[in-house]
Amino acid sequence: MRSLSTPVAAVLLGIMLAAPAHAAPGTWDHAANIKDAAQRLAKLHKREGSTGVLKFLDACYRTHMLASDFSKGLESCMAQDYMHTQVLATIYSKLPPERLQRLGAPSPQRIADAMSTRFVAAFTQYKVSVADGEDFKKLVDTHGFPVFIKAVFPKGTPAEADAGKPDAGKTGGAKSGSEK
Repeated sequence: MRSLSTPVAAVLLGIMLAAPAHAAPGTWDHAANIKDAAQRLAKLHKREGSTGVLKFLDACYRTHMLASDFSKGLESCMAQDYMHTQVLATIYSKLPPERLQRLGAPSPQRIADAMSTRFVAAFTQYKVSVADGEDFKKLVDTHGFPVFIKAVFPKGTPAEADAGKPDAGKTGGAKSGSEK
């Protein structure tokens, strides 16, 4: 799960290339903030599913994007968004397009594009540099994903869990919170 799905990777690379070069945001412990964000995301996901996470993220961005400076809270929102988007895009990429359509679910590319829009807005507003965007991604990959994945998928990633099932891959794998 630590390597990005193709749509999310391409979108994130585009975001980082489009970001203007300026000073690094924030002086807090970014790794600790991202770990905390991952723990809170896991709890929210278990309690309210993917739909609840999306509602929370919308409110989170609306609140934290009002600030004049990039904040610890916005970094948390973005870390949670990045983790949730990657997991959701990975799960949805295993489903046939017709099943996604029947469920009224977006395509993995549409999920990645929506995150891209949010990230471009935040990185542009707060003049986050390409290097800082890359550092952010590395911090989430290193400190956030392991915490989130272990909490939400204690038996392994959705792909690892499916690998041991006789019908693995036939139904699209793990369910999102909205399919439970």
